[in-house]
Amino acid sequence: MERINKIIWGVAFIIVGLIVGTNSLNITNINIFFKGWWTLFIIIPSLVGLIKSKENITSNSIGLIIGIALFLAVRDVISLSILSTLLLPFVLIATGVSIIFKNTIKNQIKDKLKSTNINTLETIAVTFAEEKINVENEKFKGSNLDVVFGSITLNLKKATFDKDTIIKSSSIFGGIKLILPDNVNVKIKSTPIFGGVSNKVVNKVDNKKTIYIDSFTLFGGFEIK
Repeated sequence: MERINKIIWGVAFIIVGLIVGTNSLNITNINIFFKGWWTLFIIIPSLVGLIKSKENITSNSIGLIIGIALFLAVRDVISLSILSTLLLPFVLIATGVSIIFKNTIKNQIKDKLKSTNINTLETIAVTFAEEKINVENEKFKGSNLDVVFGSITLNLKKATFDKDTIIKSSSIFGGIKLILPDNVNVKIKSTPIFGGVSNKVVNKVDNKKTIYIDSFTLFGGFEIK
């Protein structure tokens, strides 16, 4: 997924570069500021977000549909008046569906947080630095990860889990990478503000242990794989 994300942005920059270059050499005369060009700033990030993140599907889907609808309206393919009439009901319905389906997982994580003393979790705090931690052949009992203008890589590939655990994270202008073994499931409650969570873990019925993640990101990211 990460490779596809990079390919999309790479192709976009290559195309723009070729157009600007050939226009400068008078080989072509392509106007990149075509009618409705600004909608690409809604469409492309939303499309990349859908590919990159499993946790923000609803918001990215809404953004993509709104971007495409605005582009079609600007190009006079659909009526702007019809679009403005249907836009609010669509957003409300999509948000309602999202709340219904996400509410169960969020409640599970909230219950797990209430039953866990967060103060007993090991805290890893990084500011203007990079921290790489490998947990090997040890029981992982949970962690509190805080990053400000830095990064944390927590490798639990060789760690052991004797019960469900909690990871509480905060990433502000920074990044967190969590590497997990194949025998655990993941459930996430995320609060992204100009940031996001990328979860590449596929939950399996046979896995007996679950890691509950409560993530906050502000101009930051949290990658789980």
